[in-house]
Amino acid sequence: MSEPAFSLSKPPIVEAVVDIDCDMPPTQDLAALEGPARERFRGQYPKFRTRFLHEGQIELQGDDLPKVSARRGIQALQFLHDDEKQLVQVRGRGFSFNRLAPYSSLDAYLPEIERTWQLFVSLASPIQIRAVRLRYINRIELQWKEGRITLGDYLKVSPQLPDGAGVTFAGFFNQHAAVEEGTGNTVNIILATQPPQNDVLPIIFDIEAATTGAAEPEDWAWILSRVQSLRTLKNRVFWNTLTDQCLKLFR
Repeated sequence: MSEPAFSLSKPPIVEAVVDIDCDMPPTQDLAALEGPARERFRGQYPKFRTRFLHEGQIELQGDDLPKVSARRGIQALQFLHDDEKQLVQVRGRGFSFNRLAPYSSLDAYLPEIERTWQLFVSLASPIQIRAVRLRYINRIELQWKEGRITLGDYLKVSPQLPDGAGVTFAGFFNQHAAVEEGTGNTVNIILATQPPQNDVLPIIFDIEAATTGAAEPEDWAWILSRVQSLRTLKNRVFWNTLTDQCLKLFR
């Protein structure tokens, strides 16, 4: 499946992520998987790091002083290219493939996603697939003009201030969640500003499309069909959020 409408010479993508969540064996121990995983992935992903999860708990009982406890566990084993632009994650809840800029197209990465997914299956023995997510984080740099910018020139869906309030934007954070009719796919959309840099206003455009369902881990055709469906939804959100004037910035 091609992406003709999104063949941009300067895509604003800073990171693309494919997550596959699974039911894992109840006795699964990520720490015990580190050695075998390093062996499986080191050919293309020689760099390794561990991502930890920190949890705190406060217990209140009557008038007694609160009891505070903390726990640190492994959230993911991460395997990275030498340039750290691409990584595979073995997570406690499944598998992730991350690609940072420069990004070409999903079609270019699908064979590697399939290959590393099969390595993950042989290594971690997931029981069943539960969800697939596709996330694209875009960074759009807009030029200020005399300290002002008209968001409607670049965004078809943009925040608005009340007329006559006598205020101007200092920043914004907009989040929308929606369900796609027909497929049941969900999408979470975030538009948010970052601090201005001289005459540039950076805007983060974060799109995460997701689907749930049960499938066997060996059924790559099922995974691929879900990824393609999510990409269609993601592309439609991207295309219908940005104006032609904005899209010209990436061509």
